[in-house]
Amino acid sequence: MNENFINTWVSNVELGRTPNKRAFIAARIQQGFKPFDKTHPLAEAIITGWKLKSPADSLVISTDLNVLGRLPVNERTSPYNGPKGYLLFLQEALDEKRPGLPEPAREPSSMDWNTFLGTAVESGAIANDDLSVVLSREHPKKEVLSVFRAPGHGLQDYTVVEIDTTAFKDGGMLVIDISVGSAETKGAFDLYDGETELPTEGIPHEALTSAWEVPPGEKQTIKYPFAQGKVFKLGATGSWFHKKGEINGFLAEFSVEPTPEKSNQN
Repeated sequence: MNENFINTWVSNVELGRTPNKRAFIAARIQQGFKPFDKTHPLAEAIITGWKLKSPADSLVISTDLNVLGRLPVNERTSPYNGPKGYLLFLQEALDEKRPGLPEPAREPSSMDWNTFLGTAVESGAIANDDLSVVLSREHPKKEVLSVFRAPGHGLQDYTVVEIDTTAFKDGGMLVIDISVGSAETKGAFDLYDGETELPTEGIPHEALTSAWEVPPGEKQTIKYPFAQGKVFKLGATGSWFHKKGEINGFLAEFSVEPTPEKSNQN
C-alpha cells in the first residue's frame, strides 16, 4: 500500500496550533525562522482536517488536497487500533469512505467578514479609535465592541481600549471577559499599565497579563489585581499566524471586583 502514499508530518507549533508556544515562535522569528504559511493550500487542508483540541492527528490528503480521512491520536480505538486497524483506516480513506470525518459540511457561508467588518469601521458603525471605559462603584461594568487585525508575523498592531479604574482607591480585581467574533483570525489581548508605550513588534514583554490565540467564536477571561485605582490599556490584535490585515470583531466586558472599603477605627 506504500505506493499510494507520501508520508510527512507538520509540527503543531509551525501552524500555531499550540498557543503556549507563541513566545517560542517569536524567538525563532527573531533568529530568521520563517513560519509555515497558513494560506498555503496544503496548510489549509491540514487545518481543515484536524480535530480541535486533539494533540495530534493522522490525516489522509488527496493529491488535489481534499481530506479523505482523519485519525486523532487519542481515538485509535476499534476498529482502527493496532497495525491492522491503521491499515483499515488507510484503505477506507483510499476508498473514499471518509473514516473519522463528520458528514460533509454544508457550503460555507458566503459572508466576507473582512469586507463586512471593514465597512462597519469605515461607516462608524463600529469604532476602533479612542476607545475608553471609566469604571466606578456606581458603574462597575462597561462593554466595548470593536475589531482587531492580524498584524503579520512578529509585529503588533493594536486596537487600544483605555480602562480607567481610578475610582477604586483601595484597589480590586480587574476582570475582562472577551468574546471573539466568527471571522477566521484568532485574537490576542495584552493588558498594559496606562503609562506603558505599546510595542509595534516582538513579544509584548511589558504586558501585565495576556490572552493569546483566542479562537473565533470562543471566550477568554483576563484578570488582574491592583492595589490602587489607575489607568490600564488593553491592546487587541490578531494572531501572528494569519494573513496580515485579516480582521475579526470582539466584545469586551470590563468590570472591577472592588477590595472592601477600609473601615475607620477609633
